[in-house]
Amino acid sequence: MGGAVVDDGPPGVKAPDGGWGWAVLAGGFVITGFSYAFPKAISVFFKELIREFDVGYSDTAWISSILLAMLYGTGPVCSVLVNRFGCRPVMMVGGLFASVGMILASFATSIIHIYLCIGVITGLGLALNFQPSLIMLNRYFSVKRPLANGLAAAGSPVALCCLSPLGQALQYKYGWRGGFLILGGILLNCCACGALMRPLLPPRRLQESPPAAAEEKKPQPKKKLLDFSVFKDRGFLIYAVAASIMVLGLFVPPVFVVSYAKGLGYEDTTSALLLTILGFVDMFARPAAGFVAGLKWMRPRSVYLFSFAMLFNGVTDLVGSQAKDYTSLVIFCIFFGISYGMVGALQFEVLMTIVGTEKFPSALGLVLLMEAIAVLLGPPGAGRLLDTTHQYMHVFLLAGCEVTLSAVVIALGNCLCLRGRKEDPEAKMEMAVTAAEKEGLNCGVEEGEEDREGEEEPGEKEKGKCNAPMAGEEVMLVEEMMVKETGENGGERTDR
Repeated sequence: MGGAVVDDGPPGVKAPDGGWGWAVLAGGFVITGFSYAFPKAISVFFKELIREFDVGYSDTAWISSILLAMLYGTGPVCSVLVNRFGCRPVMMVGGLFASVGMILASFATSIIHIYLCIGVITGLGLALNFQPSLIMLNRYFSVKRPLANGLAAAGSPVALCCLSPLGQALQYKYGWRGGFLILGGILLNCCACGALMRPLLPPRRLQESPPAAAEEKKPQPKKKLLDFSVFKDRGFLIYAVAASIMVLGLFVPPVFVVSYAKGLGYEDTTSALLLTILGFVDMFARPAAGFVAGLKWMRPRSVYLFSFAMLFNGVTDLVGSQAKDYTSLVIFCIFFGISYGMVGALQFEVLMTIVGTEKFPSALGLVLLMEAIAVLLGPPGAGRLLDTTHQYMHVFLLAGCEVTLSAVVIALGNCLCLRGRKEDPEAKMEMAVTAAEKEGLNCGVEEGEEDREGEEEPGEKEKGKCNAPMAGEEVMLVEEMMVKETGENGGERTDR
């Protein structure tokens, strides 16, 4: 029996930066939209659930909280499953989980059943789709990766603008049970998106190694299902701490801005329009931020662009806390939408840049787990502050301080701990091996083409072959260079 193809991203295979990658991007766009917009979209059913089960608003709010906790907190589990089975099967199973959870919720007889079906089952299904879609996007795009991340992240505001009105229409015509049943059917599209995640494979010429070469190959070490070595990387540690602090306040303003407007005396429909304005601006800010991050002069400084986006968002919260009328809140939503979109487009692009393709699945899972704790503490903590002070100004001030602090942490951390750090000789050796592998791959492709032609003379064939050095010779050359550099610098060596 055949096993699942584990899409490890084999060494020497260059990211296509197009081709089937655009289909992968389309799937990632839909998955990102479902993952981030669904917890907010189901809030339109809360009033019906309160009436049906005779519970309070805080009880129904736990549905979205549990769903988000599953989306973030199951990150390590998703990493293990992706490293074991590959992205495509994990996403297709996740799509079934997401759909089955909503279908079962339509038959619920208590709020506890809703927690288990939507919060746990559907939340797990969305998590099994969200993380693998980011991993595949990272493997299919390299040069155009910042733009691809920005376009995929734009799925969140687009889906929110579509799912919320759809949920209201379904509730009006079919009730909450019929609405859940139809939404469960819609979530089956996650399986179709998962089917688009075709693993990258090396050329057939490289796969069919001759017997002599196979004997010389050393047995490769077993692939780690969850690589904790990322914690040895200071860049990853700085990113993880800053991202956790950021999430404490990042999602607070969208939750409270409508209530803020209602507290100033504006009607429900007028107040709800603020979220539409925010989502519309966010929709265009994400691809624009991805395009800017992909520019040649900006890409090496993407972490500082990310820091600026967080600072921009934090300062916007601080200024918005002083809003006294509807016009001020509209201006706040415009600037918040720009900064929020920038953060959404850059957060995973920066993580990919820091840890690389090989360790990204494990790094993403561990970061999401750390952010899950902050997601559970952030909005409830802001709500408790509001209950104590009865002023939205303090809520927005707290959120602004948290996001601003995260910007300071990542900017100062990179300046003081990483900037000016000498390049690790081991990293140079790894780069040399990778370059040799890629050269060998190119040679294999060229030789395959020559064999198919079969009309050239032996002498001409020899001239056409690549004369690239073997990986071992390349490493020896780099080691000699490292010895010379060490002698010149007095034996100093900066470890990563």
